[in-house]
Amino acid sequence: MDGLAFGIKDTVEDLIDRARSQLVALQKPDGHFVFELEADATIPAEYVMLRHFLGDPDPEIEAEIGRYLRKDQGEHGGWALFYDGDFDISASVKAYYALKLIGDDLEAPHMVRARNAILAYGGASRCNVLTRFLLALYGQIPWRGTPVILVEVMLLPRWFPFHLSKVSYWSRITMIPMLILQALKPKPRNCAGVDIRELFVTAPELEKVYNINPTGSTWGNILLGLDSVLQKVDGLWPRRVREHAINKALAYIGERLNGEDGLGAIFPPMAFLVMAYDALGYPKDHPDFVTARAAVDKLLVRNRQGGYCQPCVSPVWDTSLAAHALMEAGDHGDGSAVQGALDWLRDRQILDTVGDWADSAPKGLRPGGWAFQYGNAYYPDVDDTAVVGMALHRTGDERYREAWERAAEWVVGMQSRNGGWGAYDADNTHHYLNHIPFADHGALLDPPSADVSARCVGFLAQIGYGVDHPAVKKGVDYLLKEQEPDGSWFGRWGTNYVYGTWSVLCALNAVGMDHQHPAIRKAANWLLLRQLPDGGWGEDCATYWAARKTAVKASTPSQTAWALLGLMAAGEVDSDAVRRGVAYLEQAPRTGARWDEKLYTGVGFPRVFYLRYHGYAAYFPLWAVARYRTLINKNDRRVAFGI
Repeated sequence: MDGLAFGIKDTVEDLIDRARSQLVALQKPDGHFVFELEADATIPAEYVMLRHFLGDPDPEIEAEIGRYLRKDQGEHGGWALFYDGDFDISASVKAYYALKLIGDDLEAPHMVRARNAILAYGGASRCNVLTRFLLALYGQIPWRGTPVILVEVMLLPRWFPFHLSKVSYWSRITMIPMLILQALKPKPRNCAGVDIRELFVTAPELEKVYNINPTGSTWGNILLGLDSVLQKVDGLWPRRVREHAINKALAYIGERLNGEDGLGAIFPPMAFLVMAYDALGYPKDHPDFVTARAAVDKLLVRNRQGGYCQPCVSPVWDTSLAAHALMEAGDHGDGSAVQGALDWLRDRQILDTVGDWADSAPKGLRPGGWAFQYGNAYYPDVDDTAVVGMALHRTGDERYREAWERAAEWVVGMQSRNGGWGAYDADNTHHYLNHIPFADHGALLDPPSADVSARCVGFLAQIGYGVDHPAVKKGVDYLLKEQEPDGSWFGRWGTNYVYGTWSVLCALNAVGMDHQHPAIRKAANWLLLRQLPDGGWGEDCATYWAARKTAVKASTPSQTAWALLGLMAAGEVDSDAVRRGVAYLEQAPRTGARWDEKLYTGVGFPRVFYLRYHGYAAYFPLWAVARYRTLINKNDRRVAFGI
């Protein structure tokens, strides 16, 4: 017990017991966990805009969202992509528009500040493509202010340079209802008759430059020129061809409607689909319209302090990670909370639906993954699948063997040619598509990333795939090639290098790599150098901009937990840095099961869309402190699991 230095032996034990019991108290009766998932102002603002598009505003909901938006306004006058972040023009325009639709006085101080900030940054014409698409839908800018995305692309053959199978799942499933909307160019009902002309430096109909070359390359210029040609011929396509394309889009959507979990189980395609159905003239009681509308409304978080709309829900992710934390804290799959969680997860494995992933996977690969949400059978992801598989396996319960073996089969089949894994598709690396004007958000594709690949390698290693197995060997080689010069790894789905480095160190430990391997030592040293004076670790979402790689505001409990888990996987259990990190978590403020954490540590799309997982500050710190207790009491300090 010598490792429990600094007089924290009893408090660590007490902390684990309290945090564990408080986490279990949040478990749903059927065994799963789900925490709120918060993005930025854009999703609640778009929800308000959607209801006005449909001519169906709800004053009570709008009052709640209004409070949320006003509270979220930054000192710079606008709205950011994450807590205490820099001004973002697109988020600010949407938040301002929503507040104006709600009825806020234009001369109220918060509206004046927002308007001045937006104009200082060039006005609403400088928004990103998706925001300008919404502004065109609401009649605020001409349609030439958006790149052309013709619904006729639904008819293109797979070999064509642009095909929907070549972009990421989230791009594909969002673009299809957008294709219908751009073809129809419907008029919003916008029952309040509200416009935002005051947010434009140049009147929107006089603005000459909306669309830009997103990469600055020669190809980007060529494709921008092609867009200007398409702008002129849009609407000249034969009516029969356009109707055929719309019908094909509707058929594609119909197969993936996904009940009240929603199209793609994420807000943007769900909202665009409701608008598309409305534009097509679907009556409000049409079964598909009712289903699509209910899916959007289920994302609301209602409270009088400031309600908001979630971008999606995360029950599979939350349940699997909470199960890992509880097992680390001493629970086992023998009638405990863990068994309830794992039984719930096992029953949600996707075994029959062959989703869009099959377009790029080996022929005949059987489904076997998990989705992020309650239901999203066409779009499981290997990240959730690996984490669930590791949770099922670590119990040693033979009842789960078939599930994790089937998961491993699917994960191996989803490996990309370069040895890594993307989240939803194999080899989603058609990088030339990033040059099209629509791709200004930089999130069109789903290429392999170090964090997802690490989870897959860790899972396969944990269940017994040796380092000589082709999938593991290729995965490890990919991870070693992806290491940054300073020793860290990029984190695609969590902020940022702390997340990526934790993920990869766990994977390298799982395959049995010597802790003295140069890659491990370099990564551990990077983490040690990043520890803050209070003993914790933190990293700002701004680190996704290359010039701000070292940005940090403060330590956070979730990022401290990742750093500790990474260092312990690198053999640093007995180090002073790990003891200080544990002490930070022991002393950090908590409210119930959650450590207090306002800063965002999750990512939807780097530089575009960030997430605050409310569960991260509950299960990750518990997991890290419990692992410390486990390892400090063992003669063998090696972590036994892949995560």
